[in-house]
Amino acid sequence: MNIPKPEVVLIDTHCHLDMEAYGSDLDEVLDRAKKCGVQHVVTIGIDLPSSHNAIQLAKSYQSISAAVGVHPHDVDNIKETTYQEIGDLVEQNRQYIVGYGEIGLDYIKNYSTIENQQKHFRTQLALARELNLPVIIHDREAHDDILHIIKDVGLPEAGGIMHCFSGDKIFAQKVLKLGLLLSIPGVVTFKNAKSLQEVTKWAPIDALLVETDGPFLSPHPKRGKRNEPAHVAYTARYAAELRNMSFEEFARRTTQNSCRIFNLPIPQPDK
Repeated sequence: MNIPKPEVVLIDTHCHLDMEAYGSDLDEVLDRAKKCGVQHVVTIGIDLPSSHNAIQLAKSYQSISAAVGVHPHDVDNIKETTYQEIGDLVEQNRQYIVGYGEIGLDYIKNYSTIENQQKHFRTQLALARELNLPVIIHDREAHDDILHIIKDVGLPEAGGIMHCFSGDKIFAQKVLKLGLLLSIPGVVTFKNAKSLQEVTKWAPIDALLVETDGPFLSPHPKRGKRNEPAHVAYTARYAAELRNMSFEEFARRTTQNSCRIFNLPIPQPDK
């Protein structure tokens, strides 16, 4: 990878740093990220234990912030006390938590029943509104139901993100009309990702973020290997080329967007 100039600052808006894939070398992962201009990472909760772990990572590393929530794969395991525990976590650790998610619907794997996915998506949207945290939404082959539930329940005042955006331009227009941001994953670098590439070219720059979704979905030329925050630089550089923007300007604008949605200070580049 071409190491960015020192003034380039990127934020990986979605990674799962508490997963076992990073268990043996997290410090090295974060060091590599900074060398590539990635100065901050939002690590994402997918259930109650991983939400606890995300907070612990944010407490341990100044370059990490946490999001908490229950992934649609895991909502069948939600207990009566789960939401109270999440609310308590947020109230006790507010300075480390910047988002609620990832939450949503997944009609590909259906690890949890569709009925429970829809029910708990509604409940978690409402809780995010109560906690005034931006929502991080997971959507796989559930576009219509995602839009319907968001319109019915409403977004938090803090807004939200369509994580790992996977729709076409028509769906992107509907998502943007609701006030959500679009987070572009490494998939955009794949040759067959024509719809995502079109959306990345077309969407307003103020509506775009970049993410890894690490340890999954490594961009070209790292496809098939563990994804990590440093690789978001590949995604950002490719997206900038699609838009005929300089890498530096694309990085600056998407970092501003990330800081706005997550209420983060603009990180400073390493000197």
